[in-house]
Amino acid sequence: MNDGNPADVLLVEDNPGDVRLTREAFEEGQIENTLHVVNDGVKALDFIHQRGEYEGAPQPDIVLLDLNLPRKNGEEVLEAMRADDELEHIPVIVLTSSEAEEDVLRSYELCANAYLTKPVDPDEFIEAVWSFERFWLSVVRLPGTVE
Repeated sequence: MNDGNPADVLLVEDNPGDVRLTREAFEEGQIENTLHVVNDGVKALDFIHQRGEYEGAPQPDIVLLDLNLPRKNGEEVLEAMRADDELEHIPVIVLTSSEAEEDVLRSYELCANAYLTKPVDPDEFIEAVWSFERFWLSVVRLPGTVE
């Protein structure tokens, strides 16, 4: 991030393979930011609100959100975040396997900051995570950062 401090990135993903690839990308790319992972929409909101088992967890600086999640789907998580004055400023990047135009449109209607379709090829997936990191965590100034 621009202030020199590592960002707290929340990955909301229920596919263990995609979690592993994302972790790999952070490690291989020597991404200095902290990656937190939850595997469903209810846990995502608990983490973001610092409730229950996530009491004391850092509020994420940015959220990588899958759409197809158990318990609460990604759209419900995004909608809940955007309806909350304390959370609406957190950038949310939808990172999903869906290429459906209605998912893209709905995500932007719910004020997602970006929509990325997960590449099927593992190397391309890792490159997509590096690209995300370079742009969102190195170039963009996130809320709460200090010059």
